[in-house]
This record gives sequence, structure tokens and C-alpha cells, in this order.
Amino acid sequence: MDESEPLVRSEERRLNSHCRWSSQTMETKVVENFRRRLKYFFMNPCEKYEARGRKPWKLILQILKIAIITIQLVSFGLSNGMMVTFREENLMTFRHLFLKEQKDLQLGSYALYTKKNVYDHIYYIIHRYIHLRNLTVGNLAYERINGEYTPLLVCQEFYRNSSIYPGNETFDIDPQIEKAVGLFNARWYRCCQLICVCVSRLLSVNIYLTLKTINLQTVRHHELPDCYDFHVMVGDTNDVTNFFSLFLSFCLSFLAGKIDYLLLLFDSVVILSCFTSLILCTRSIINGIQLQFFSIFFHVYYNKIATWSDRMEFINGWYILIIVSDILTIAGSALKIGIQTKFLTNYDVCSILLGTATMLVWVGVIRYLGFFKKYNILILTLRAAFPNVIRFSCCAAMIYLGYCFCGWIVLGPYHDKFRTLDKVTECLFSLLNGDDMYATFLRLRDKSYIVWLFSRLYLYSFISLFIYMVLSLFIALITDTYETVKHHQQDKVPVSQLQAFIAECRDQPESGIYQTDEEPASCCLSTCCCFG
Repeated sequence: MDESEPLVRSEERRLNSHCRWSSQTMETKVVENFRRRLKYFFMNPCEKYEARGRKPWKLILQILKIAIITIQLVSFGLSNGMMVTFREENLMTFRHLFLKEQKDLQLGSYALYTKKNVYDHIYYIIHRYIHLRNLTVGNLAYERINGEYTPLLVCQEFYRNSSIYPGNETFDIDPQIEKAVGLFNARWYRCCQLICVCVSRLLSVNIYLTLKTINLQTVRHHELPDCYDFHVMVGDTNDVTNFFSLFLSFCLSFLAGKIDYLLLLFDSVVILSCFTSLILCTRSIINGIQLQFFSIFFHVYYNKIATWSDRMEFINGWYILIIVSDILTIAGSALKIGIQTKFLTNYDVCSILLGTATMLVWVGVIRYLGFFKKYNILILTLRAAFPNVIRFSCCAAMIYLGYCFCGWIVLGPYHDKFRTLDKVTECLFSLLNGDDMYATFLRLRDKSYIVWLFSRLYLYSFISLFIYMVLSLFIALITDTYETVKHHQQDKVPVSQLQAFIAECRDQPESGIYQTDEEPASCCLSTCCCFG
């Protein structure tokens, strides 16, 4: 028994050392597999193709999207351009037809100062509408519903009672508003007490009329023309008690036209490709979120806490940009289909959606240029400088808003560029970029001395502070970040713990070892089991 005990103990020690060696070997293998998994995740599509032979479907789809979305935008832009021209030409036509003494000026409204002018302009509109067929040289016609012409409506809004005596500094106003409507038909002339109240009681007179026309511009492009309804409104409002403001506006609605089914098919292809891209990019983001086990892994094996910036590297911002672009493109294409099928006329909303989506798609091209090291420095500089730029912009915005409020309250009564707060921000931003400086100084030259002196101090201090200091510091901030990134690229120094961890993997994409790796979910699962 005594001789056998040393043999048993030596055998136990050998087994324990073998278990420890096997455990260490297993942990080393798990670390290497996880490091290799991370390196594969951050490879570009070409490297992933070399590593596993998987075709870069997302890259191919994004290149296809750039082409078809650009073609879609150009097609819609040409159609929208013709529509805008059609609207502007008809707006100018209606102004000359229905507004008395309308000049060739790009003014939205003009003022009426006498009672006679108010009455004359209202009756002038009615007279021109009734005799429209004998006046217009265009293809305008009255609207007919069930064989009856749609009448012109004159809607008045006025106080129930109003007695104003400025000389005695007295007034008596019943604030309750009453309405009256007058009807005028193209065949019969009848007025329901058009102007039966004192002008001092009158708040507004709105005249509504509907005309039909055919857009013949498309004939020149070998397309069938579309038919439209114009719902015109001429407003005469008493916003300021000493004069009436007269303006004209209209809205457009489709009646009939040819539907281009080839364009509808093309828009459907765009929607399908964007929806596929949306699914693929969403899947990639989910895979990146699953790989955020890196923070737990790093804490267990190295007793360090992964930084927030390291964890956010798994959330690819370019994929988020593509997802937003896909959503906007799908919504814009759906609206475009509604416009082409004559159910909708939201050209402005559709333009915003498609224009923003196309802009984001072309911005996303930078991601693929980033696969080349010489082009990647722009992306790295923007990403590294972004937090500092936001902090700097917040500080500069406080000074900018202070100047905006000061200029609005002091110079607003004396300069039209400072009359409202939004105009002040636009004026100061123009001065910030060196635009229209002398004209801004010149407009305040003939004001009171104290206002003139304050305006000089205000403008000189703003221009000196923002152009010579704030902008210079902003440029220096970007330049310093660029030099730092360039230094890291030349020395090949990892800039984060995550990149340092991945850099220890020496396996090249063409080595073939990536083809035997397990899937990300099983890799993370085995890692977590190892932690236990």
C-alpha cells in the first residue's frame, strides 16, 4: 500500500496538469476563433469574398440602386419641371386676367387704399370671369357638373356691427363675425348683395372660381396631354386697417390623362430593390449587435471594460444611412406612382423624399471609396472630428443666437434684413460667409446717430469675431484631427482597444481558414459557455 500511494499521486498530478493544459488550449482556441470572427465582420466585401467565396450581394445591390434611383430622379425631375413651368405660366395668366392693373412683376400681392379701388377690383374679377371666353387666348373653359356651370363664389367676412370714430377716440365693435355669399354664373348674372356693408366692418372678400384646361406641353414630347382643374382663389384681406391686401392663388387637380405603365413597372422595381436592401442592411446591423459580446469577452479575459466608442463600431452607420435612404425611396416611389396614376398631386412632398433619398445614396458612395486607403482618410477624419465639431458648434451657436436677438430688437425697425428673427439669422449667415457686406452697412447709413453707431459696433464685432476667430478655430479643429488620423495611418497604430485586439489575428482572407469558422451566433454561444 505504501509503495502504491506515490504512483497514484503522480498519476493525479499528471491528469490535473493535462486538464489545465487542455483548458488553456480550449480558451486560446476560443479567443482566436472570436478574434477571427471579429476580423471577418470588419472586412470589406472583396475581402469577404476571398475569405469565404460569398458573393457581395449588398455591394452589387447598392451599385444597382445608385443607377436606378438616379434614373428615377431624373425622370421625375423632367416631369416635375414641366409641371412647375405649367403652374407658373398659368399663375401669371390668371393674375393678368383677374387682377386689375397687374404688372409684369413677381409680386405675390399688392395693396388697395381706397374704397373705390376695393369695389372696382371685385367687380373687375366678376366681369372678367363672365366674359372669359371672349378674353383669353388659352384653352380655358368653365367647369360643368351635371350639365350646369359651376358658379363663381364671392364670400365676405365682416363684423356684425362696427362704429369707429378716430377723431373722438371711441369705437364700438361687435367681434362676432358674419358671412355672406354671392353667386355669379357664366350664363346668368345674379348677385346676392355683393357689398352691403361698410368697408370698415369688412374683414375679407374671397372669390372662388374653377376653370378647366389641357396641358399641351407634353405633346411636344410625343405624350398624350393631361386634363386639369384650376381652383382659383382671389383674396382681399383687411389685415392692416388702413389698406386691403389683394392676392391670387390656386391649386391644381388631375382630371384625366394617359398612364405610363412602363414607368410604373420601373418604380415597382425600385421599390423592390430598396426593400431587399432594407432587409439585408437590417440583418447586418442585427449581426453587429450580436457581436457586441466583445465587451463581455474583453472584460472576462483582460479584466478591462470596453469603451462606448468600441461598442458603437459594431453599429455600422453606413447601414443606417442606407436604411433611411431605402425608407425615403420607398415612400417617394409610392407617391410617384400615385401621381402617375392621377390619384395624387403632391409633387413637393414627392420631390423632397426622392431628392433626399438620392442625396443619401450618393453620399453612401463614400463608403465604397473608403475601401481604398488613400480615400479612407476623409471618412476617418469626419468620424474622428464629429464629436469635437458638435461641441464647438454648440458653443458658437450661443454667441450666434445672442447676436441674432440683439440685431432683431435694435436694428429691426430700421433695416428690412433684421425685421424678423428668421431674416436676422439669414442675414448674419450671409455676412459670416462674406456675402452682401457693403449693402448691409449702406442701408443703415441714414438712420439716427445712435442707431448708426450701434450698427457699426454690432456689425464690425460680429464679422471680426466669427470670420477671423470662430471660423479659423473651426478649420484648425478639422486640420488637427486630419493630422492625427494621418499620423495613425502612417505608423499603423491601432486607435482603439477593439482594433488592437483584432490586429493580433494574422490570418489573411485568402488563407482558407475562414471557410471552416462557425457562424457568429454559435461562436458567441460557445464563448459565453466558456465564461461559465
